Amino acid sequence: MKLPTTDDTGRGQVGIGTLIIFIALVLVAAVAAGVLVNTAGELQSRASDTGEDAQAQVSNQIDVVSATGAVGSNNVNEITLVVKKSPGSDPIDLDEATIQYTSASDSATLIQGTGFTVDEVTGDGDNVLDTTDERLEVTIDLSSSPSAIDAGGSAELKIVDQSGASTVYGVNVPDVLSGDYVQV
Repeated sequence: MKLPTTDDTGRGQVGIGTLIIFIALVLVAAVAAGVLVNTAGELQSRASDTGEDAQAQVSNQIDVVSATGAVGSNNVNEITLVVKKSPGSDPIDLDEATIQYTSASDSATLIQGTGFTVDEVTGDGDNVLDTTDERLEVTIDLSSSPSAIDAGGSAELKIVDQSGASTVYGVNVPDVLSGDYVQV
């Protein structure tokens, strides 16, 4: 009976080749892991920013305390809103806000200074609603564009603040207009 012999020739070269391939695979895996970690970090950052933006759009609300209309010749040619920020909202800068006006006969996007003006009722001297105690007066001139609202007519005001949050207020003009101002 012949004992089996071991042939050790050639085994070292196969081992070195296998070792080189193994090291290359480890390096490729390390690079891939680095890319995945960086991508995960970027996605987490974007998700956090998106979450904060979404929260601001949901929680940043403007409350309309009162709304009056200046009476012209059988129409309302100016709307004045007294507004405050809702509880839990971040500060709302009305200088950066827009108002989207829509009625049966007209629509326009208004910006502060040319489409509407902001005046302080109570607050700290700027057009930013920082606390729920502050009140600002937003005046929309309807004498040219957008056009005045006739008696019995209606319009929609969509106030969009700097975060993209929007507040919709419906304006309903009474059928009979008497006096200088009416509740709208």
